[in-house]
Amino acid sequence: MAVAIKSQSAAHARTEMEKDLFILQQLVTKDFKIRYRRSVLGVAWSVLNPLLMMIVMAIVFSTIFAQGRNGSITPEMYPLYLIVGNITFTLMSESTSSALTSIIDASSLLKKVKVHRFVFPVQKALFSLVNFAFSLIAVAIVMLWFRVVPTWHLIWLPVVLILLVTFCMGLGLLLSALTVFFRDIRHLWSVVITAWTYFTPIFWTTDFIAQMPRILQLVMYANPMYNYLQFMRDIFLFQTNPTVFTLGMCTFWAVLAIVAGYLVFHKTEHKFILYI
Repeated sequence: MAVAIKSQSAAHARTEMEKDLFILQQLVTKDFKIRYRRSVLGVAWSVLNPLLMMIVMAIVFSTIFAQGRNGSITPEMYPLYLIVGNITFTLMSESTSSALTSIIDASSLLKKVKVHRFVFPVQKALFSLVNFAFSLIAVAIVMLWFRVVPTWHLIWLPVVLILLVTFCMGLGLLLSALTVFFRDIRHLWSVVITAWTYFTPIFWTTDFIAQMPRILQLVMYANPMYNYLQFMRDIFLFQTNPTVFTLGMCTFWAVLAIVAGYLVFHKTEHKFILYI
């Protein structure tokens, strides 16, 4: 009898998991179709957008940050430095911003169908990862243009993406749960993202950190996105292994975010139906 109960529980778990995976797939597909619906270039925008942003930002900032004051970044390498940082930060900002209202936007479905609520913020991170994958084509084009030959260090790419997406999922779970009860977070988060953009070395080079006060340097090195950008640039631009500090900080922030996000989401999700 115990064996039968265990077998039924395992079958039920597989069924629930299969249902969640199916819903995730359907939601990602739906968002993908909606984003590029009635677009002439369609998915090509996922490649063109980071390229166009890189060109504009490189023209604007190259004379300020990439000529004579950049230390380890030569003017020729600045576009690659810029686009790698930009697409990495965009993955985070896009996934968390869309996860904010994922529970609220799914209110009609949640009231009719029994489904695990965490699926909706998690799906936003996975959809952003799909867009990021297309953005890597733009990175490949820039590397080809500037004759940067990829090295074996790119085997670290799945590692940094797993850590970054886990970090994004954690933030998404946390923000989506809080937004159900405090709708002002939608407006506050846009301000946070803007400040975070300037606080992270996306278009300015990390050499400027040495000129900052010591306390600000410590805060900068603790910035989660600084560490994820550094990880990405290590394997794409500097063609080296990430340092133990960088790997450790990326892992720390991923674990902290997913644990905090899960705990807050799990503790409050039973009240969602009262507020959506």
